[in-house]
Amino acid sequence: MEPTGSERGPARYEPGEGCVTTVVRVPVRIVVLVLVVPVRLVWDVLTAAGRVVNRTALRPLGRGLAWLWQTLIVRPLVWLWHTLVVAPLRWLWRTLVVAPAAWLWRWVLVPAGRGFGAAVVWLVRYLVVVPAQWLRTYVLAPLGRGLAWLARGLGAVLGALVRWIVVVPAVALWRWVLAPAGRALAAVVTVLVRETGAALGHCWRAAGIISRALGRCLAAVLRWTLVEPVRWVYRTVLTPVGHVIRDGLWRPVRQALRTARETVRQTRREIRRALFGAPREPEPARAVVPRREPGGSGTRTLGKTSGRDVPPPARG
Repeated sequence: MEPTGSERGPARYEPGEGCVTTVVRVPVRIVVLVLVVPVRLVWDVLTAAGRVVNRTALRPLGRGLAWLWQTLIVRPLVWLWHTLVVAPLRWLWRTLVVAPAAWLWRWVLVPAGRGFGAAVVWLVRYLVVVPAQWLRTYVLAPLGRGLAWLARGLGAVLGALVRWIVVVPAVALWRWVLAPAGRALAAVVTVLVRETGAALGHCWRAAGIISRALGRCLAAVLRWTLVEPVRWVYRTVLTPVGHVIRDGLWRPVRQALRTARETVRQTRREIRRALFGAPREPEPARAVVPRREPGGSGTRTLGKTSGRDVPPPARG
């Protein structure tokens, strides 16, 4: 069978790869292959066992438990919750809270709120807004303009100092030292990660091929060392021997046992007849003669007898 794309060997690499890639690739693949093959074998065995257990035990058990949970626990609890808690609380809420609150809001709080709101607005306007506007116009605005002018000057001085003391050396350090070192380190890390990932993928597929090959080999060995010999012995030896035993031994023995049982039964009947006599024959049931009604042609009278009752006269 031709291997699929995921089971084929690693493809050829593009030419022109760096020396780091060439040096890193072979040791990484060797180490990964040695580590991955046992893991893949164990993984295949556990996956097959897990599928069997899931299909034969866990799914039916889960469906049964879910049905029992829904039927015996969830539905009764939901019904009890709605009946004993939600419905009474809803009735109490509508009766004791909503209706009094609506009345209180409409006839007490709304009128009181209107008057209180007007008073609060007047107080806020003349005690807060007007003094705040005066303070902003005559105190805070001039002070803010002076502070802004001072901050602009200090900002310019501090900006120049920060630029020449911090920013310019940091930019130079980044441009001429850290960026080249980071690019080199990133290239090395990228090569290591890429090669490790590729090695893991190829070795995983190779381990799968090895696992399937070992499975087929073990199946073939078991078939030719156990199954086929047992089948040959059953077909060639045990079946003819069984036929011989059935036809030559078992059937005559059964016939002899049947004959012996019949002989024993006949002997017991003879002994019982000799000791106790033959069993009585059952008496035949008497026929019920229907009663004859008067008025018929065959009815007996005092001066007449029927021809059946009087025997015919003898001749000669």
